[in-house]
Amino acid sequence: MIRSIFLFLDRTYVLQNSLLPSIWDTGLELFRTHIVSDAAIQKRTVEGILEQIELERNGETVDRSLLRSLLGMLSDLQVYKDCFEERFLTETNRLYAAEGQRLMQERDVPECLHHVARRLEEENDRIVSYLDQSTQKPLICCVEKQLLGEHMNAILQKGLSNLLNENRVTELALLYQLFSKVKGGLPTLLQFWRDYIKSFGGEIVCTPEKDKDMVQELLDFKDKMDNVVQSCFARNEAFINAMKEAFETFINKRPNKPAELIAKYVDSKLRAGNKEATEEELERILDKIMIIFRFIHGKDVFEAFYKKDLAKRLLVGKSASVDAEKSMLSKLKHECGAAFTSKLEGMFKDMELSKDIMIQFKQYMQNQSEPSMIELTVNILTMGYWPSYTPMEVHLPSEMVKLQEVFKLFYLGKHSGRKLQWQPTLGHAVLKAEFKEGKKELQVSLFQTLVLLMFNEGEEFSMEEIHAATGIEEGELKRTLQSLACGKARVLNKNPRGKDVEDGDRFNFNNDFKHKLFRIKINQIQMKETVEEQVSTTERVFQDRQYQIDAAVVRIMKMRKTLSHNLLVSELYNQLKFPVKPGDLKKRIESLIDRDYMERDKETPNQYHYVA
Repeated sequence: MIRSIFLFLDRTYVLQNSLLPSIWDTGLELFRTHIVSDAAIQKRTVEGILEQIELERNGETVDRSLLRSLLGMLSDLQVYKDCFEERFLTETNRLYAAEGQRLMQERDVPECLHHVARRLEEENDRIVSYLDQSTQKPLICCVEKQLLGEHMNAILQKGLSNLLNENRVTELALLYQLFSKVKGGLPTLLQFWRDYIKSFGGEIVCTPEKDKDMVQELLDFKDKMDNVVQSCFARNEAFINAMKEAFETFINKRPNKPAELIAKYVDSKLRAGNKEATEEELERILDKIMIIFRFIHGKDVFEAFYKKDLAKRLLVGKSASVDAEKSMLSKLKHECGAAFTSKLEGMFKDMELSKDIMIQFKQYMQNQSEPSMIELTVNILTMGYWPSYTPMEVHLPSEMVKLQEVFKLFYLGKHSGRKLQWQPTLGHAVLKAEFKEGKKELQVSLFQTLVLLMFNEGEEFSMEEIHAATGIEEGELKRTLQSLACGKARVLNKNPRGKDVEDGDRFNFNNDFKHKLFRIKINQIQMKETVEEQVSTTERVFQDRQYQIDAAVVRIMKMRKTLSHNLLVSELYNQLKFPVKPGDLKKRIESLIDRDYMERDKETPNQYHYVA
């Protein structure tokens, strides 16, 4: 107003004298000195503004345009920073410090996170509406520090595992977003995330009661964690690596068992009769399995069990699809190199070669003077490729023995210098049988065949007589009789009746046998994979490891000629693919010294020399 009254003065006299300030500037100066800088007025103005802001923070409505013009005035007079901003930030700090404490005590973590996000939004809105732009950084920092920064560990301890267990994707994404704004937020989150995976996964792996679902649970857990990284943690490299590292740690907490269970899981998926998956789904499952397999240190344990199951699938013709088998092999080859799968590939080759040999054998049989009544199919298995089976001597009927000899002559005529060893435990046959109801065909194992053929000769036999005639080992024989007389398809009757076969039981042929099918498969009573079998597979792996260690030591010593113990051990750790204890390495080194592959230095016992 003063300026408009003295407009003429301002435009003429003041303009001509460059030293004089304009009436507008003079007015502002006087207003600042006498009114705004007056202690009482300033105190009441600033307190009034702060009170209004606090009211608004507590959810009441205030006159924003009044606040905007007041703070605008302070900015124009250049007293905004000194007389308002400092006090404002101190107040804000105090308010949010108290609120942060309260939040942590009263609310659960998801509510806290949403609350913090809402507060940050409100403060940003305040800056746009009436605060000065320069206040933005310190204000937001203050809110983040008091509501989040001070409580990072508490929030994660209290809530992270619940959020992950319940798969609360929205809250996890929010958590990541908020923590990425606070200093040290992501490294803290990363540490907690790693620990969570280790403890949750450790529980899956180290609880023997959970063994039968372990692999499925691991796959689900991995899927869930992948999803969290993908959709909540912005695919952050550090989080992906921490997850891999955590998986590797907990899966190897319990040696050998996970590897064995993964092999069995793959077996269950590749076995025929697994109708649950299409080819594509099977592929996907196998890919996921490979990811888990990568984390395992003792891959040779996996190979041993995988080989045993693969042998069963191939010999009984139980494999779901050759393509799936081949695909799994190529994955393993890609992961562990050709040496790892050479034996497994050998098994497939054997099966294919056997087919060709059988075609030639059939032609050979047609040209024989006296054709045989029995059709014989032989699988020729190369000893080193397949699992070792304990040979069992049994008494075969003369027709079978004769046929075996014919095949032997035929095969050795083609391949001289080879040795054939028959494996009766793996054989099976189809028998024609006549019951009252009519003719049937029985699909049975070789042992079941030997027992059933006895009933062509007589009506009733005791367990001991059958044992003497067939020569089948006692435990095996009991299981065989049980499958024939106590199973679903009872072609024999047992006296006295009962579920288990005891010494002294008697058996006779069940003429009244009825079944809706013409060809009946009589399953053998599967021996539950005994603990001995598991132990023997693991023992075999252990034996192989010994040889690998020996070979590695000799390789290194041959190259280096002289090495200290520590260097040799560290070199071994680099070369060996499986986990070993220093004690075991020491034993192998001792054994090699005893066998004169290397020797200790006379002066310094810690040095070794290679002995050529």
